[in-house]
Order: sequence, then structure tokens, then C-alpha cells
Amino acid sequence: MTRTEGEKKPARVVVADDQTVVREGIVMLLGLLPGVEVVGAAGDGEEAVRLVGELAPDVVLMDLRMPRCDGVEATRRIRSQYPGTQVVVLTTFADDESLFPALRAGARGYLTKDAGGDEIVRAVESVLSGDAGLSPSVQRRLLERLSQPEPEPTPAAAESPDGLTARETEVLVLIAEGLNNQEIARKLHVSTATVKTHINNLFAKTGLKDRAQAVRYAYAKGLVWPPGK
Repeated sequence: MTRTEGEKKPARVVVADDQTVVREGIVMLLGLLPGVEVVGAAGDGEEAVRLVGELAPDVVLMDLRMPRCDGVEATRRIRSQYPGTQVVVLTTFADDESLFPALRAGARGYLTKDAGGDEIVRAVESVLSGDAGLSPSVQRRLLERLSQPEPEPTPAAAESPDGLTARETEVLVLIAEGLNNQEIARKLHVSTATVKTHINNLFAKTGLKDRAQAVRYAYAKGLVWPPGK
């Protein structure tokens, strides 16, 4: 939803954070600020989605690292099931691995927990007006990312064999190029744990048992070419 200049009703907000002290502190802070009414508080993503369904708030202030259902998945569900509710991420983390999945999931705002009350209110008002509510540091990070050159296409873009997803194929190609898990994680802007998950999945689908077999497989399938080709 968007708001016009003439509307004076306070924004109805749900706060989602698994740390009780932090959650109660945010609720208390917002209670002292004009233009915001806290209508609910959730201790994890599952509860946040449920409260949105029950209370139909205007905005959810969403932490990312939570049990049962993390903030990214909760954001995705909320934006899919309750598109009238906007999400502003309020988290400790401003790294690529946290920022971009949250924005892709549908978050319209992204703040770190060192944000002051006024900054939180501005972000809430911005997303309700149809704008983005991003902290200055997040805006800089987005600009830096957008200014980076696009990676060169690889043969993997043509077709993925054996039911591999595009990302699993991309990981396979990088393995064949000699990158270790940490290097793959940096190149793809994901965690090493995510890389390991992709490797386990692609090994299961292809029947591969180690990286040496993966390299031979990538060449056999035409996903990479020998030097000079």
C-alpha cells in the first residue's frame, strides 16, 4: 500500500527479532516516536508471517538471522501472501550475503541495528510511499555492486545436464576451473556453507564422488573447454 500526504494515521508495525531484549527495545523505542504504532512482535519468521495474516500491518521490521524460519524466507512469504504489507529489514549484518537475498525476497527497506529511531521512521514512511528505505551504507553497497563488471559468460550458460540447476552448474564449472570453496563463495557472493550445499546436491544428481570426477565430468559434458579451444 502507499500513503498520500493527507493521511495522518500512524503506520501499523510488527517487529520480528528472535532476541527478546532487542525486540523489546525496538518496540519501546518505536512507542516513543510519532507516526508509528507497534501492533505485534514476533520471535521468529514463522510467527512473523502468522501475525501479518492476523493483524495486516503496514510494515514488518524484520531481523534476518532467526530460528525456524529466517528473515529472508519470512519476507518472501509475506510479500507473496500479503502484498499489502511492506518489509524493512533491521539487522546487524550489511554484507552481500545478507543484503541481496533480502532485497530479492521483496524487502523494500534495509537498515542496520545502529540506526536511530528517526531513521527507522523515515524508512517506514519511505516504503509506505512507494520508495526504498535504505540506509546510506546500504545505498553505497548497492552502487558498488552495480558498478562492478558483469562476469564473462561460460559454456555452462548453454545447458545444464542431469537436472542440475543453473547455480549448481555454475559451481561445477568453477570447480573445474580449479577454484576452492572459499574462492567460489567470494566469486558468487555467497557463504561457503551455501557452496557446500550446491556441491552436495550436484554430486548427488550426477553420481560424482569427488572433485577430480567433477572436473572430468565438466569437460565430458562440454561445460568447460580445454585451454586453447
